[in-house]
Amino acid sequence: MNPRLLDLGDGALTLEFGERIDPALNARVMAARDALAALKLEGIVDVVPAYCSLTVHFDPLRLDRKILAARLLEAAQAPVQKSAPATRWLIPVTFGGEFGPDLAEVAQATGRSEPDVVAAICAAELRVFLIGFLPGFPYLGELPAWLHLPRRATPRTVVPANSLAIAGPQVAVYPWQSPGGWHLLGRTPVRLFDVADADRPALLAPGDSVRFKAVSDDEFRRLAAGVAASECGRKDWLAP
Repeated sequence: MNPRLLDLGDGALTLEFGERIDPALNARVMAARDALAALKLEGIVDVVPAYCSLTVHFDPLRLDRKILAARLLEAAQAPVQKSAPATRWLIPVTFGGEFGPDLAEVAQATGRSEPDVVAAICAAELRVFLIGFLPGFPYLGELPAWLHLPRRATPRTVVPANSLAIAGPQVAVYPWQSPGGWHLLGRTPVRLFDVADADRPALLAPGDSVRFKAVSDDEFRRLAAGVAASECGRKDWLAP
């Protein structure tokens, strides 16, 4: 599918590369984002990469739509570079028990053991496709095919903050308490969104990679106390 441009009101354009979750399409999105950034066009307000599209918000009084459209179509042809992820993260998670009430059900549905499910999630290097739904909410992929499950038939009205969950080929972490229909497998002590950080309130960004590390309940509580006391910060979650 050739990239196409869609109007999003009078102050945004969406460059669409396809209609599916695909790491190859997402790589094209990120290449277009970087190519557009290199042009340093005045009047761009925000750039929002997603699975297979790039939305650019702009001030029409400072940047003509036709000029932006032409530059976006040029950026869409940017070659995909085989570069390292922007940032690699290693995030601790306690799986099962009160923190992961759906782990046993997921293991049964996939015909695997609970340790198999945890091991598969921790072994995967997951790409941050986009941030959405809630501030700091990352959509990560992709999981092994045998772990692809539909959302829960009945969503929960309350999902605790910092819950790790899966649905389809994806993993997510809820930065805030909210409703949700994904399968809850664990919880992390890591703060994924910090309003005190004006430059980058969301811990993760599109193009980053994430791996999860299983930790005990005691280790979870120790790390959570460190986060609450500001003794643990972002540098502590960087992958070695």
